[in-house]
Amino acid sequence: MSDAYLAERHHRLRAQVRAFAESRVAPRVADMERTGAVETDLAAAVARQGWIGVTVDEAYGGMGAGHLAKTLIIEELSRISAAMGAVVQASQLGAAKIIHFGSDRQKRDWLPRIADGSCLPTIAVTEPESGSHVLGTQTTARREGDHYVLNGRKVYVGNSHIGHLHGVVARTGEGSAGLTAFLVEADRPGLTLPSPARTLGLHGFSFGELHFTDCRVPVGNRLGREGDGLDVAYSSSVLYGRLNLTAVALGIHQAILEQTTAFADERIRYGNPLHHLPNIKIKIGQIQSRVMTARLTAYHAAHLLDLAAADPTKPQAGDRRPTPALLDTGAGCDAELMHAKLINAEYALDSARTAMEIHAAAGLQDDAPIGRYLRDAHHIVAPAGTSDIQLLRLADVALGQTKGQWSRRFPHGPATAALT
Repeated sequence: MSDAYLAERHHRLRAQVRAFAESRVAPRVADMERTGAVETDLAAAVARQGWIGVTVDEAYGGMGAGHLAKTLIIEELSRISAAMGAVVQASQLGAAKIIHFGSDRQKRDWLPRIADGSCLPTIAVTEPESGSHVLGTQTTARREGDHYVLNGRKVYVGNSHIGHLHGVVARTGEGSAGLTAFLVEADRPGLTLPSPARTLGLHGFSFGELHFTDCRVPVGNRLGREGDGLDVAYSSSVLYGRLNLTAVALGIHQAILEQTTAFADERIRYGNPLHHLPNIKIKIGQIQSRVMTARLTAYHAAHLLDLAAADPTKPQAGDRRPTPALLDTGAGCDAELMHAKLINAEYALDSARTAMEIHAAAGLQDDAPIGRYLRDAHHIVAPAGTSDIQLLRLADVALGQTKGQWSRRFPHGPATAALT
């Protein structure tokens, strides 16, 4: 059923990414787990494949392949290493802000470098005192002539220590209209990065802090107008973050299924493979069911977002994906993106726990992959809104209390006027 969403080009892309992941990424996983060090070289190798530019228009050297293609790339990398899948998902957030809010100059300067893998972008919104409550932002940006001076601290920044260009949301005034976004180069004076702490999972992924002390940023590095910062943060989270994290969770989930079925076939109990026991077989059936449901929600949401983002002047010849009868091209799909993130994050955790029950004591060994999947899956829940947040927003949909859809506001092309 999920294959109905895929064109032949998607199948070719999946095969390409899977081959790379199995040959280039898999041999590095053990060392990444052992040391926990940021895997700079492997992240660079992933970027050089051009996959960071999957949603970047071909006019800037990108693939222009859309959100479903992006989902497949992140899923296949995460099946082998969620850390490497997270590298792509975090960089996609960084690319999104330029795609939708960048000036013509900013797009010309940065999108080709993102597309060819020479620039890994990030987005830095979260702060220690406010978490993901964007309106609680305390980092400040004070205008001084042709520059802004940034002071503050950002935490939980994906690709923090390997990123070349940080998208930073800072406060330039009061209230929701007092937030503004900036592009800050990694080598800009006044920006420092403390050593990253070892995390529960995603070993090899850079997930650290950015500290700004009188960091001077040219006005030309501002994204959009003053006051667009809230839109930059929310649109990136809703349109990219939720689906990106969905894809990471789906890759982890597929790995859980494959590892668990292999274990249940190889482990012998009472003279037969472990899966001959009815209770074990039922648990495997639960995992299979969850994976099928999770994949459908992921591909469906990605497909709808591609429809919403479709440029009518560029028809996609040869695509045989279905157009749902109840949703016309260009319709919003925020609810489907929320639902996909909710289902994939929660189901991956549920299946990891079920798999641990099947593995029993064997799953407690340091080198058991199932333990890595469980730890990695926990990293997917909080970013871009916890499961409770997704449920609250879905309740708004049910009650007719939504305040518009980001997938309608910023489908394709720039969201704001160019810089002046």
